Amino acid sequence: MQLDAYLKRIGFNGIPQVDLETFQRIHRLHSDAIAYENLDVQAGVPIGIDVPDAFEKIVGRGRGGWCYEMNGLMGWALGQIGFSVTRVAAGVRRALLGDEMVGNHLALLVDLEGVRYLADVGFGDGMVEPAPLKEGPFKQRQWRFALEKLDDRWWRLHNHPDGAAPSFDFTEEQADADLLARKCQHLQSSPESVFVLNAVCQRHFPDRLEIMRGRVLKTIRADESHKRTIADLDDYRETLKALFGLEIEGLDPIWQKVLARDAELTAEARQG
Repeated sequence: MQLDAYLKRIGFNGIPQVDLETFQRIHRLHSDAIAYENLDVQAGVPIGIDVPDAFEKIVGRGRGGWCYEMNGLMGWALGQIGFSVTRVAAGVRRALLGDEMVGNHLALLVDLEGVRYLADVGFGDGMVEPAPLKEGPFKQRQWRFALEKLDDRWWRLHNHPDGAAPSFDFTEEQADADLLARKCQHLQSSPESVFVLNAVCQRHFPDRLEIMRGRVLKTIRADESHKRTIADLDDYRETLKALFGLEIEGLDPIWQKVLARDAELTAEARQG
C-alpha cells in the first residue's frame, strides 16, 4: 500500500501535514471522490475488514466501498501521515434496536492538538468533514447534524433530515476487531440485511447528494430534490459510471436483483 496512491485517488495535491487543514481536506476529498456502495454484496463477493483489501479495491481498481472499507482505508492513511486515529465500533439504529446493532458501523476518532474529532466517510449520506467531539448541532455544507452525549460512555451522531439512517451510537473505546469482522460477515450474508436486500450507491458533491437505491436515483440539493427511475441495464451502467465513478464488470446479475427487489417493493406497496 502506498500513501501517495491513496492521495492521488482522492485528488489531494501537495504534501500532507499533521494539521487541521490536511485532516479536513482529506476527509472532504474522500467523501466527494469515492462512492459509498455495496455492489460486491449484491454480487456475492466476500468483503472483509482488512485495509490491504480495501486499498486494492478502492485505490487499485477505482471502486467505492462501505464503512469497513471506507473508514478503514482513510483511517490507515491518516495514521500513515502521523495522525492519532482510534477505530470505534458504532451502532446504526441502536437508538431503536439496542446493543445488538453495535459493530454494524466502523467510525473513527482522531486526536489533534488537544481536540478529539469524529471522522466518518463510511456513512454514505453522512458527514463530509470531521466534527469536534462535543455536544450540539453543527452544519456541513447544507447538511445539519448534531452530536449528543447519552451517558458517561455513549455518544450519538444524529444524521441530517435527508439521511437514510437517522443516527448511530458509539463510545470512545478502541473497536474489537473480532466484533467488526462478525458484523461485517452478517451484514453481507443475512437474508434480512438491508445490504443484501438493496443495491445502494451514494456520493457527495459540493452542491448535492446523489443516492441510488435499487432503481431509484434521488438527487438532493439545498433547496430541492427530485427522483427518477432507472430505465434499464444500460441506464444503470451509465449512471454508475457518470455519477458514481464506478465501472462494474458482470453487472447483469446485479441488475436482475435490482429488478426483482423493485418488483417486490411494488407488490408490497400495492398490498399496503
